[in-house]
Amino acid sequence: MDKKNNNEKGTLYIVATPIGNLEDITIRAIETLKKVDLIAAEDTRHTLGLLNHFNISKPLISYHRHNEETRVNELIEKLRNGDNIALVSDAGTPGISDPGEEIIKNCINENIKIIPIPGACAMVNALICSGLDTKEFTFLGFLPLNKKLRKNKLEEIKNSNKTIILYEAPHKLKNTLEDLQNILDNRKITIAREITKIYEEFIRGTALEILSNINNIKGEIVLIIEKNENIKLSDEEFFKNMTLEEHYNFYMQKGMLKKDIIKKIAKDKNVNKNEIYQYFLNKK
Repeated sequence: MDKKNNNEKGTLYIVATPIGNLEDITIRAIETLKKVDLIAAEDTRHTLGLLNHFNISKPLISYHRHNEETRVNELIEKLRNGDNIALVSDAGTPGISDPGEEIIKNCINENIKIIPIPGACAMVNALICSGLDTKEFTFLGFLPLNKKLRKNKLEEIKNSNKTIILYEAPHKLKNTLEDLQNILDNRKITIAREITKIYEEFIRGTALEILSNINNIKGEIVLIIEKNENIKLSDEEFFKNMTLEEHYNFYMQKGMLKKDIIKKIAKDKNVNKNEIYQYFLNKK
């Protein structure tokens, strides 16, 4: 990670940091933080504690939701001039429910190289310990405060046939659980609290069960919500991830004739049947 030539742009490193336990930082993250010219941090005081723990001394600049408009231009200019910059959030992987996504978009527009340095991510660790379906999931971040937008998101959760992941602040958790209780019936919820920290805890049950068993809960919180098993996939959703061969075999197992299968696939895909026929003709 040498200093660039005058006409060569720098690189933006997206560096994941621990979400609690400092031992979860990767060797590559430490080496990257040591070698960059500048570290852009959501909270410089918080990041300074991390850097001091690993004996890293680098210039810090704040980059958070309230100054991102002015900071993006400043950071992009430094990258244009050849500086290598590490982007870190308070904890976990930058760019997920934090302002990191804005500078990443700008770097792409400027043709500035972006390199991810993988590491801890609260939502992934909450999901894998939830006991709920991990095959397909939807991450919604924090629920909106606006009543209309919040109602729309709750409706999305109610009708989702995928596991839902939410972040929530501890002082808002009770209200969120009450909202979920009104729409989820007996669907299961897992609350992951303080992941990797001393008081790490997983609370499982329905919204009603959890509400009756928590009081003054604290710490970083992730909610994992069971999918709605009663929502059936539309034909379009059912077939969209199938290969044409899988699609063909699906109908063949139903005892359909080849010409009828071709017609059905064309209808499902909303394409001309000759296109499907030609595909299988070329496969011979």
